[in-house]
Amino acid sequence: MARLAAPAAIDFRQALLETYAVNDRTNQVLLEHLDPGAWRAKPPGRKGRTIAAIFAHVHNIRRKWLRLSAPHLKLPAPLDRARCTQKQARAALAESAARCSEMLAQALAGPDGRVRNFRRDGWARPWPVGAAMFTYMVSHDAHHRGQVCMLAHQLGLPLPIQTASGIWNWERLWRECGFTHPR
Repeated sequence: MARLAAPAAIDFRQALLETYAVNDRTNQVLLEHLDPGAWRAKPPGRKGRTIAAIFAHVHNIRRKWLRLSAPHLKLPAPLDRARCTQKQARAALAESAARCSEMLAQALAGPDGRVRNFRRDGWARPWPVGAAMFTYMVSHDAHHRGQVCMLAHQLGLPLPIQTASGIWNWERLWRECGFTHPR
């Protein structure tokens, strides 16, 4: 029986950092292709955030994680959910993603790959694991991307089908981030 070649060793830390970059690229794709009419449109019903408020929240929560977990890193400026533009949100999210990536890289560089100070909220105990921090951060972004896609659809301004299906094309997104191959 023929032996299969052993797969190349995966640099887990690098894989997480690349995945986080692709996660943010997905946010950028949504912002690039979102109809401007949906940006401040009131959600159906009595309650709910506008799409502008959702993206401002994502950025501002990243600032909170940085402030609590990596106070040595420079905080990006906050976004005002009532006044920010799509262009400002794109720039702010790119900056907060870069700082969060720095935080992850530094935290995962330790000998045990653990994040000692990650706090989701001010009252939370530190999470002593790197992968859990990463997973929480990506899940938070993904949850709000789903809200944005659904809200745009409910407003009658859905994302173009190429964009909606394109956010699932991770190989293309990986290349757009300058990486050679998804790990």
